[in-house]
Amino acid sequence: MKLSLANSKTTVDVSDDIFAREYNEDLVHQTVTAYLAGGRQGTKANKSRSDIRGGGAKPWRQKGTGRARAGTSNSPIWRSGGVTFAARPRNYKQKLNKKMVRAAYASMFSELVRQERLHVVDSFTVTEPKTKQALEMLSKLSVTSALIITEEADKNLYLSVRNLPYVDVTEIGGLDPVSLVKYEHVIVTKDALGAIEEWLQ
Repeated sequence: MKLSLANSKTTVDVSDDIFAREYNEDLVHQTVTAYLAGGRQGTKANKSRSDIRGGGAKPWRQKGTGRARAGTSNSPIWRSGGVTFAARPRNYKQKLNKKMVRAAYASMFSELVRQERLHVVDSFTVTEPKTKQALEMLSKLSVTSALIITEEADKNLYLSVRNLPYVDVTEIGGLDPVSLVKYEHVIVTKDALGAIEEWLQ
């Protein structure tokens, strides 16, 4: 299939397997969920009654004191006692096969093309780190919320858009499924498009 460059009559040939694939909502959901789960620290921890120091001796005798029966001072119902269902450090990472991840990305890019939310540009660069320049380039595409994908990191471009709340810049290596779903439009340079196609094949 062919994709038209924004504000130009030029077209670029792309693979149907990547940019004209049927949308797989379940796979996309699984990929996004796995990505978010992988970002969780999982370092939460509480002390159970076995982790609390002391508590070996019975606090008072079983009968005759007028107080409730108690076998240990580590009881969860006591102040400074252990937690009943203590949290433990855990790993939230979910395993996904590489084929599944590539298929999910291809499915997302295909849906962006169908919804006319993918904008291919010859280049997206600014001469100096000025937000005004970035806004001018976005206004030419009639876009306010966008993820800009470039082949290599551009410091000037990053500095130009960092104050824009609904715009972000990423290179191929930093591309993630959440950003593709989050932003209303995706702007990708011609060179980055070729790199994405090579990566997902």
